[in-house]
Amino acid sequence: MDPRASSSSSIPIVTLSAPHDDGPSGSGSGSHSPSPSPSEKGRRRSRRDALRHSFSGERLKEKLEDFASHKPDASSGKPHDRLLNMLLQQMIPTEGADDDQRPKDRRSRKYVERPGFSIPAMSANFRRFNARIGVVFVFQNRIIRLFSWKDPTHTLSFLAIYSFVCLDPNLLAVLPLAACLFFVMVPSFLARHPPPPSHLPTDRQPLHGPPIAPPQNIKPAPEFSKDFWRNMRDLQNSMEDFSKLHDTAVAMIAPPTNFSNESLSTAIYLLIFVTSCALFIAAHLLPWRLVALVAGWVAVGSLHPKAQAFLESLHVDSFVQEQSEVANSWLNAFANSDIDLSRAPEQREVEVFELQRRANSAPDAEFEPFLFSNSSYTPLSPTRIAGDRPRGTRFFEDVQPPRGWRWADKKWVLDLMSREWVEDRCVTGVEVEVEGERWVSDIHYETEVIINEEMPSSPAQSPTFGGPARNAAKSWEESNGLSRKGMWRRRRWVRLVERRPIPPPEDVYMSSGGNITGPF
Repeated sequence: MDPRASSSSSIPIVTLSAPHDDGPSGSGSGSHSPSPSPSEKGRRRSRRDALRHSFSGERLKEKLEDFASHKPDASSGKPHDRLLNMLLQQMIPTEGADDDQRPKDRRSRKYVERPGFSIPAMSANFRRFNARIGVVFVFQNRIIRLFSWKDPTHTLSFLAIYSFVCLDPNLLAVLPLAACLFFVMVPSFLARHPPPPSHLPTDRQPLHGPPIAPPQNIKPAPEFSKDFWRNMRDLQNSMEDFSKLHDTAVAMIAPPTNFSNESLSTAIYLLIFVTSCALFIAAHLLPWRLVALVAGWVAVGSLHPKAQAFLESLHVDSFVQEQSEVANSWLNAFANSDIDLSRAPEQREVEVFELQRRANSAPDAEFEPFLFSNSSYTPLSPTRIAGDRPRGTRFFEDVQPPRGWRWADKKWVLDLMSREWVEDRCVTGVEVEVEGERWVSDIHYETEVIINEEMPSSPAQSPTFGGPARNAAKSWEESNGLSRKGMWRRRRWVRLVERRPIPPPEDVYMSSGGNITGPF
């Protein structure tokens, strides 16, 4: 049975070729070659040396490293990996057109261009990350030993350095350089000049002479090695610690600061604001160096095992919990008694214009309902000048409130002060009814007819949609029943809207906005 490859991926083949023999080959199995000359013996010996070099361990290592440097990317993996990526791309929600309605997500690919999710890339990156994260866990373990007083001399040395920095903050500039010297340069030098295998504790470190040991290089932990599994164990524990820390911080910080209880959050906001103002004025009067010095010593000293036992004997946890409950009750009482928040939702007034049109400007032509629009479609409006039709809905019931708002009253109210909105918007070339149905009609000037007859091809001046008023110097006129009305008239309707409560985020992502016809 012939062995077959179980995958479509290429199988690496390492070829170790020996140097070719440039000399004459043997004539046959039955022929007898003459005794080799000294020169031929030298050539054969050189070929044997070259063949031995080609099959040496260094040559094989070079071939393998060259193959590893030309390995394919993760994207061109095995067929089942590509199939799994295709399935995941179908399962992962894509960014659609409704993403603009959602809150901004700073992890989205619209915010930062990053590669997409891939199982092979995820697996490879996790292995690389886990092989290199060991230095972080070593640093974490040293910090834990430092603050848990495992080596009291180290902890006291840290407190001494901390005290010097508190007394003279300018020493902060020296700390990075000193840390580089004592924790990077000196250990690297001592690694190249190690002590002899057998020496007394009182012997001095040999610092003279040439280096006798190779330099230490930080290399990733090999996969499935002991260090690799240690890193995975520490990574697992770190994820659990971070999850607990995150949940505890959210449980403590989010409820009083996310305005779920507006009175309490407002009280906290006022206290923080007043404290910030006070510190802005009097911060230079406080002994910050002494405060930092005492706080650091107290915090590190409280982590000593004997201090922990002493605090447990005093039941400090229960005392702190009681005091926090007293502070919370006082803060809630202050918020409920002294802070009065408005419970009425915000209200605004929206408008819509009822447009009517007639076929011509003859005196006996009657106006017919056209549509309800958020634009007044006056003679000098941009839509009218461009020759476009007004946009809107034909029925009053189809007018929807703006997005995020709802109707505060039950019906629309006719704006009886039509002259005011005409003056506020500097509308010209119209006739205003101050009584009756409050229509604001276009004025049909004779000059407009002449211009329209001379330029019938211009859509902006087409008589079908009423061209712009050419007598712009004239303002609006009060209706007297004598002037000649144009082909368009409109009147304004108003209605109150109030803010609509926003549903939870899951509902927001699934909801879709309706038509918005009534603007502010």
